[in-house]
Amino acid sequence: MPETAVKTVDRIAALLRVLAYHGADGVSLSDAARATGFGPATTHRLLTALADVGFAFQDLRTKHYRLGAVVATLGRAALQQDVAAMADGALTRLAAATGDTVFASVREGLAAICIGRAIGQFPIRTLTLDVGDRRPLGVGAGSLALLAALPDAEIATVLARNAVWLKDFDGFTADALRRLVDEARARGYAFNDGLIVPAMNAIAVPVRDADGRPLFALSLAAIRDRMGPDRLGLLVDQLQNEAAQLESRLPPAAEIRRGGMTR
Repeated sequence: MPETAVKTVDRIAALLRVLAYHGADGVSLSDAARATGFGPATTHRLLTALADVGFAFQDLRTKHYRLGAVVATLGRAALQQDVAAMADGALTRLAAATGDTVFASVREGLAAICIGRAIGQFPIRTLTLDVGDRRPLGVGAGSLALLAALPDAEIATVLARNAVWLKDFDGFTADALRRLVDEARARGYAFNDGLIVPAMNAIAVPVRDADGRPLFALSLAAIRDRMGPDRLGLLVDQLQNEAAQLESRLPPAAEIRRGGMTR
């Protein structure tokens, strides 16, 4: 890569860091130039180029520049990939140890998204989710584990905003989900007793960051006969042990928000 191109990339990276640092308030052209050490003309040219591709935009009222929606999309994708890579070992171990199908799910707004799956050797497989599938928070074991780990006020907001979407899922009314949340908290894990696919059960636990917020969920699905009382406790212990190991390897929450995950 020519030296001039490398220099331009360095300058763009510096500007993106400045925009990220100033957050929702944005940054003025003069402050951005001062923070980066670039001249006003260079700063304006680079910010205009970033705005043209959606990486930045200028607030018409304040004239401040802020990160664009494209960066948020990239950030979400990067976090999902980071979490998926981190969870991969746990999914592989759980599938091998149990013979069942295990999943990792993350929250995105009002939804839970499956970001990882490992399939065990038991011949009857419960492939109820593909990687990339989205469900309203609370629908499915992993999704329910994420919802139950949120504060009550946030749960109320999620349920209210998902009211229309939940109509696509029989039996998953707001009242039903509140009951399932209470049961998940009392048990210490989420349990889906054939509510999506008859005779197919699933359990899940959240993996929390240092602030106690759910970062992602680990879930395990199997036919109902494989989740009887003689086996359920063992499966829950295995999920919880993997979640605890993952939590012990997480950096502080602030570092996670900046993208500093460890594996």
